[in-house]
Amino acid sequence: MRSGRAWPLPTALLVTLLGAGASAAAGAALHQAQHRTSAQAMDQRAVLTRLTVQAETRRYADTLAATAAAAGALDELTADAFAQITASLPELSLPGATSITFLVAATDIQIPRVQARWRTRGVPDLTLRTDGRGHGREHTFVIFNRPLQPGAQPAPGLEAGQVPELDRALQEARYTQHVTVSDTYHLLIDRHLPPERRQRSLVMVAPVHEPAGEGGAFIGWVAMGLRGQDFAAAALRHIAADRIDVLLSARQSDGRLVPVAAITAAGAQHPPHDLHRTAAIQVGQRSWQLRIAASSGALPGATSALPALAAAGGSALSLLLGALVFTLASGRAGARAQVEQATTALRAEHAALRSARDELAAHEAYLTQVLDTIEVTVVTCDAEGTIVHLNEVARAALPSFPPRTATELARHLPLLRTDATPLPVEQSPLMRALDGHDVDNLEAAVLLPDGTRRILMLHARPLRHTGGRLIGAVVSSYDITELREHQAELQAFAGIVAHDLKRPLSTVAGFAELARDDLDGPLERRPEHDPVAALAAGQARYLDRILAGVAQMNHLIEDLLAYAAARNAELQPRRIDLNGLVGEIVGEHLAAVAADPAAPPPQVRIDPLPEVYADATLVRRLVDNLVGNAIKYTPPGQAARVEVTTWAAAEGRVGIQVADRGIGIPPDEHQAIFTSFHRAAEAAETYSGTGLGLAICQRIVQRHGGTITAADNPGGGARFTFTLPAVPATPE
Repeated sequence: MRSGRAWPLPTALLVTLLGAGASAAAGAALHQAQHRTSAQAMDQRAVLTRLTVQAETRRYADTLAATAAAAGALDELTADAFAQITASLPELSLPGATSITFLVAATDIQIPRVQARWRTRGVPDLTLRTDGRGHGREHTFVIFNRPLQPGAQPAPGLEAGQVPELDRALQEARYTQHVTVSDTYHLLIDRHLPPERRQRSLVMVAPVHEPAGEGGAFIGWVAMGLRGQDFAAAALRHIAADRIDVLLSARQSDGRLVPVAAITAAGAQHPPHDLHRTAAIQVGQRSWQLRIAASSGALPGATSALPALAAAGGSALSLLLGALVFTLASGRAGARAQVEQATTALRAEHAALRSARDELAAHEAYLTQVLDTIEVTVVTCDAEGTIVHLNEVARAALPSFPPRTATELARHLPLLRTDATPLPVEQSPLMRALDGHDVDNLEAAVLLPDGTRRILMLHARPLRHTGGRLIGAVVSSYDITELREHQAELQAFAGIVAHDLKRPLSTVAGFAELARDDLDGPLERRPEHDPVAALAAGQARYLDRILAGVAQMNHLIEDLLAYAAARNAELQPRRIDLNGLVGEIVGEHLAAVAADPAAPPPQVRIDPLPEVYADATLVRRLVDNLVGNAIKYTPPGQAARVEVTTWAAAEGRVGIQVADRGIGIPPDEHQAIFTSFHRAAEAAETYSGTGLGLAICQRIVQRHGGTITAADNPGGGARFTFTLPAVPATPE
């Protein structure tokens, strides 16, 4: 009996010790795996950094070589020609580049002749100034310059050969006939700066030759200054990402390594560096050295608490298992019941997890099927710009190898604005959404891989976590090519209608006016009760009715054309000064009323109005209809009173109100009056019209993404309020 009571405790202790040992071994294995992951991540960062520096310096060198080739290909290189071939350089995103300069060589004897030649080529005040050293040697002078940064403009005539590093690079480029990189030094334009603001810089030099067919004679050089710290900060900002230290050093002609740029991570929040990598980089004809350092804790995915948690969790489980063994050995019946209860709970939890997993998978499949079913292109990406999902329509529009990032997507399917200019990659809808901006109703053209050109309507939104953190973006688009073609057909049809319907009306009106003028003679010459005069008066009344009908028909045609244009015409938005536009329209209506001596002059007040960004033709029609109605629908014999004011609308919108003291709007018809061909009973009996004016106004406002409402004006009359787009910071 004693031995039976003694064995459970040693067995439980043995199980606990074995479990704890296995847990410690697992933790150690996980720690080693994390160390290997850190090393791999560091290797990847080193390779990516090296390739980025090589690619960027090669891009700068290619840009300089292309500029030199363009300069050499000219029949005569002048200041204007140099300005033209370098005009696009500021748009190429060359961080760190200070300026691009054209230089020529001349000995002391050649200086007057060279100076006279370049004065005739666009530098009339050129004076070639030597540094007074080396009489008889060849000098190098600045002739033309294109600054790429503010203040980076060496004066024409400056001798560049006074800088040994630059002089060696110039001679080497002339000898090798290739782009050459100088030793690093402080640029002349930076030597006036405080020491703490000076940067180690270099100069890329490319020789300029005449075309081979013309002898290929040497003309001069083009040189580009490059500040090392600015260049490295821009090229490696995303790679370093405040996680690694980067030191870029250049090997000078004497073999010394001189630091060019350094990028330091936020050291206070990172442990000491335990990972280091060194790599050689070929920059032009020179060899540079790249050194990066980081702490394994700063690299994503390289470290975690998993080893400690595994060891602690395993030990805890081992302790629990030992207690379970002891419990089983001590009280088998009670332990069996507890095991069964725990097993049941575990199975229930497992079943719940499996059900949740299946439900999540079904929901994902359902959403995927929905996205693949709709006839709209849908593309989603994560916060880093990596493509997460392409629906079936998007996949069909892309090449067989779909892009992996938002940038690749923008380059595979370049977009064109409505004016046929390319839309920059950074302004593509998905990239703007990744910057946190909403994109609505962006119309752009796209060239598909098969060569067809389609017109798209695009929308994009940033995707955020419930806490507000950006987690990705989504862009959708649909094809409106057929819609735009239909609109073009409608516009052509409207022109035909305007011509073929209005021309007969003009003929009828002309002949009726001639007949009416012919009747004025008998009416004036004969007595009032003469039968001929009575007959002429009757015919005159008929002709007046014909002319009135022609005018009404002409007005109806104008309204129908405006109604079609308000819906189908392509918008041409631009900045509009509402003060000038409203004042001009009000002046036209006042002049029309003044033509009737019996009509009292209207009283119109116009408050200062903001600018809007909209279609000028449609906005003129909108304001003309509202102001015209306010003056027109006034009781007979009463002077119209109209106020045009502004009100606070939502951000990005401008609110305008047109109020009058006219006959007002019948009850329950504040929405119906915007219906096509609808006219209030009182207005239809007393005032002429087509019933399309307010329908046209509503279409114009809705085409601009706004709203228009009608309400009673306290004290009598009506108020019409509407919104139009405000002028954006940068109109697109």
